[in-house]
Amino acid sequence: MTNPYTDQYATALDDADPLRGLRAEFHVPRHGDGEQAYFVGNSLGLQPKAARAHVEDVLDKWAAEAVEAHFTGTTQWMPYHALLREPLARVVGAEPEEVVAMNSLTANLHFMLVSFYRPTRERPAILMEAGAFPSDRYALESQLRFHGFDPATDLIELEPDQPGGRFSMEAIARAIELHGPRLALVLWPGVQYRTGQAFDVAEITRLGHAAGAIVGFDHAHAAGNLALRLHDDGPDFAVWCHYKYMNAGPGAVAGCFVHARHARTDRPRFAGWWGHEEATRFRMEPTFQPTPGADGWQLSNPPILGLAPLRASLELFDRVGMQALRAKSLSLTGYLETLIAQRLSGTLAIVTPGDPGQRGAQLSLRVLEGRGLRGRDAGRSLFDALSAQGVLGDWREPDVIRISPAPMYNSHADVLRFVRAAEAWREGRA
Repeated sequence: MTNPYTDQYATALDDADPLRGLRAEFHVPRHGDGEQAYFVGNSLGLQPKAARAHVEDVLDKWAAEAVEAHFTGTTQWMPYHALLREPLARVVGAEPEEVVAMNSLTANLHFMLVSFYRPTRERPAILMEAGAFPSDRYALESQLRFHGFDPATDLIELEPDQPGGRFSMEAIARAIELHGPRLALVLWPGVQYRTGQAFDVAEITRLGHAAGAIVGFDHAHAAGNLALRLHDDGPDFAVWCHYKYMNAGPGAVAGCFVHARHARTDRPRFAGWWGHEEATRFRMEPTFQPTPGADGWQLSNPPILGLAPLRASLELFDRVGMQALRAKSLSLTGYLETLIAQRLSGTLAIVTPGDPGQRGAQLSLRVLEGRGLRGRDAGRSLFDALSAQGVLGDWREPDVIRISPAPMYNSHADVLRFVRAAEAWREGRA
């Protein structure tokens, strides 16, 4: 069967998928008598079925052992965060001592900026992308003001130079070269949240360092999505959340990377007890001695109940590996792109780059027209119609529908269902 629009074609792709059994590891929301076609893993990943057992293990230990659970058994709480270190490092391509699960994404960004944004009168500026996720902009603007600088002149927001709000590497390179003598920091996304564009982390890092700037990344939409190589690519730091592709639950404990060359540093930091070197932490001495590596940026003992679901997710990532997940992701987004070109070319425009190397598990779509509507009105109408049919994407202002086929649990049949639901809307059948 060679027609991509047929059930047989989608079924053949799913039957050949080596990861097809992973879907059964997740709770998929219901719609009517069946399951949703859930394309919102870029906003909140589905719940791994194993998460409940990990949380209940913590609750059971708390009930049975109380404070002594910090020191007993294979999942004792005192070193609990260390259970996540190696599998998390494998997901993001880091050395184990370079990563830690702690806090929330924006809190981690602020803690990294305390250490790595050290502006001077000659070098106060920060380069970021225009249209960044608001929390990043708020954080950078507030850091500039905290240090006595003016965001109007020292927060440099690079405007996109490509259709749909995308950026060329040439534009990024020109901006770094132009502002290089004033740049203290380049903060860039691994994947831009609205357009879904993925960036060359190694090259941006190289350019930023060559200009004398610190380079950091917000990998909220890249962790668990792309096959990252944080250690080899060499940024100074990176931060991300675990509730999207990492499936660790709403408001999950976030992640942080500090490159090994900063494992022992005299850079200032906001210090806390849990960042003190482990061997002497309980001596309760007044002088802070940071633990080498990313652990040294911890403040307080970690939230064990919050880390438990992430353990369940990391077990799945370890079972299949990022390379296999990336291969399936390419298949799913490629199939979606093919069907849109074949069936919806006059209805939907794909904002995300056509080059698979410049995108992850997301296609951002703008609705051209349909049902006598255009632009944003058409987009909201389609979005609402999809939801009513149990096909769930998400909406990003001003006019983007994001469809994210996550390789952990989405199928090619899900992708076909989305396209058919969009056709039904266009034709007035839904």
